[in-house]
Amino acid sequence: MKRILVTGAAGFIGYHTAERLLERGEEVIGLDNLNDYYDVDLKKARLARLEKKEGFKFLEMDLADRLGMKALFLEVPFDGVIHLAAQAGVRYSLVNPEAYVDSNLVGFLHVLEGCRHTGVKHLVFASSSSVYGANRTMPFSVHQNVDHPVSLYAATKKANELMAHSYSHLYGLPCTGLRFFTVYGPWGRPDMALFLFTKAILEGKPIDVFNHGKMKRDFTYVDDIVEGVVRVLDKPAEPNPAWSGENPDPATSRAPYRCYNIGNNKPVELLHMIHVLEEALGKKAEMRMLPMQPGDVPATWADVEALEKAVGYKPSTPIEEGVKKFVAWYREYYGK
Repeated sequence: MKRILVTGAAGFIGYHTAERLLERGEEVIGLDNLNDYYDVDLKKARLARLEKKEGFKFLEMDLADRLGMKALFLEVPFDGVIHLAAQAGVRYSLVNPEAYVDSNLVGFLHVLEGCRHTGVKHLVFASSSSVYGANRTMPFSVHQNVDHPVSLYAATKKANELMAHSYSHLYGLPCTGLRFFTVYGPWGRPDMALFLFTKAILEGKPIDVFNHGKMKRDFTYVDDIVEGVVRVLDKPAEPNPAWSGENPDPATSRAPYRCYNIGNNKPVELLHMIHVLEEALGKKAEMRMLPMQPGDVPATWADVEALEKAVGYKPSTPIEEGVKKFVAWYREYYGK
């Protein structure tokens, strides 16, 4: 891989992924629409760091811009595409569903079309642990059926997997979907629990703890995620010769298509994460216990065996270490 398109490059995972690719000598075109779903200044600060590095070029564009996306792929051929741009957030999908259709469905179609018409060697795209929806068998496995999403956000991510598979089948486009599990770390998203809790605790405000703190999440440190993403990029999806239509495996195909979980493989109770955060901050949290929110699931836990076999993926950052690194970044960035 020589020239890589990273969509969502001003986002949390996109920024870290672009940085890693640049460090190993790739040319990176970063695309982002810099929307105001959360603090645009944070996105611009991430971009400013990337723009100091040799080999990076930024393009401000919306995925839903059909003509713009078509022109981009035709003018600048890419060896690989890492598609991380999306309208994120489960709860926001309850109040602004149109944003998810525009970005996650229409925008993803434009990425697929660009890859198809310009001979991209591998499309790696972000799915989500939210696709497991009403599933309760733990750990979540990519070999399970995932036809019962409990939020529109989750439904759009499942749709992305289906759309990618159809393009892989029809046009031989190698596609790999990665189901991310609760990513955290420096330069993280302000709408995520760790960020919200840190801000509130330092300001002496109460934190909202849903499901009375009994939620479990497979918190995964961003460096571990990026390691997996880059390893997957280097291994284009191939057909599974053993795939059978009589007993279809959802994670593979006769087409060059793969789907993997990418997580820490160690679920952590929300209350434990809060205690770890309190220790890192040196300050106690005032907790406001609340019931589960609509669209949420009580637990996530990634079975990462398939990804480990494919690319040797092994997350190595315990939550105690990861939270300390996040807090150190937060204090430095915000001067707290």
